[in-house]
Amino acid sequence: MGVELIAQNFAGLTELQIERFAGLQELYADWNAKINVISRQDMENLYLKHVLHSLAIAKVVSFKPNSIIVDAGTGGGFPGIPLAIMFPEVEFHLVDSIGKKIKVVEGVAESLGLKNVKAYHKRVEQLDVQFDFCVTRAVAPLAELVQWTRKNVAKNQFHDLRNGILCLKGGDLKQEIAEARMPRTKTWAITDFFDDPFFETKKVVYASY
Repeated sequence: MGVELIAQNFAGLTELQIERFAGLQELYADWNAKINVISRQDMENLYLKHVLHSLAIAKVVSFKPNSIIVDAGTGGGFPGIPLAIMFPEVEFHLVDSIGKKIKVVEGVAESLGLKNVKAYHKRVEQLDVQFDFCVTRAVAPLAELVQWTRKNVAKNQFHDLRNGILCLKGGDLKQEIAEARMPRTKTWAITDFFDDPFFETKKVVYASY
């Protein structure tokens, strides 16, 4: 399952988007040989477990041109890199406290010609960027993400969803959501978008201030 998996689930991709998605396998295989950011088993399922999983966020909200999105704890670039390919007119700031992971992000973004990606070797709470949404994948409990990002949420609203946090998480999240004490929250089962068993317990979680 390669780039065809993405094309099956997202109609109307441009040739450049397809080319960029197709390039991810070789780029991550090359970088992973130097700096291990993805398990060997997951490399065999890169498009399902990393790329398509990241793009579940694109099923929840279509980021508008000139939006600013922060990816907190991006690791090797997920969900930020796939989302940056999907939304080329949106500005993405990918943040991680581990320098070697940011090196991978910078290398992948440069090889793909992603001018809409900036990478930072720092903690997200140290970032001085006002954003519309913070996206994450299995980084921290929702309450911590709220604490880290609250000061940087932009006041102006451009989307149907109010500015806030969009997390990729799994399992029973009721207690975690309750502990975050956010006025607006919503969850979507990723199986509503993609039918692979891998997504059976996985969700997109939204929280707004």
